[in-house]
Amino acid sequence: MQADLSPSQPIRRLMQNLARLASPERYLFTPEDLRALLPELSDGAYRTLLSRAVSEGYLARVCRGLYLYEPVAPSSGLVLFHAAARLRATQLNYISLETALSDCGIISQVPINWITLMSSGRSNKISCGPWGSIEFVHTRQTPRELMGQLYYDAPCRLWRARPQQALRDMRAARRSMELIDWSVVHESV
Repeated sequence: MQADLSPSQPIRRLMQNLARLASPERYLFTPEDLRALLPELSDGAYRTLLSRAVSEGYLARVCRGLYLYEPVAPSSGLVLFHAAARLRATQLNYISLETALSDCGIISQVPINWITLMSSGRSNKISCGPWGSIEFVHTRQTPRELMGQLYYDAPCRLWRARPQQALRDMRAARRSMELIDWSVVHESV
């Protein structure tokens, strides 16, 4: 049960600011984003406030460094994609490997609550609690080398590999090719 919040309480001010600023397009926040809403708090008070906001259900912790404001979060199942875009906003990332191949029917099994992306950043698997997991696989490919092999997936807010690029990425990352339906690959070429 949520506590009664007086207007002078920092948590109330945080929630009022989020209610005013958040939208279905902007529902994921980093600690730095939220910190800007209450700059007068000491670092210790701010950390306590974030912890309390999560424990009392005002915010949901998606993963380290990312919080979800549920009243405006979309129900579209895109939280993992949006989280990946926010977590590595300064790096080249694109949907590929099993996720891209499953989405275009080349792999018959659909990964549930797990997405795979190629990234100019380091390889890493990030658990996002009930939403699932994000797997980033490092690539040395440059945007110039990928030109024409990616397209922007606006609902996911990420670049996406075309099937042939996703297959190249599977080979380069030494992923299992056992689930690939080669008859679908040959039809799509």
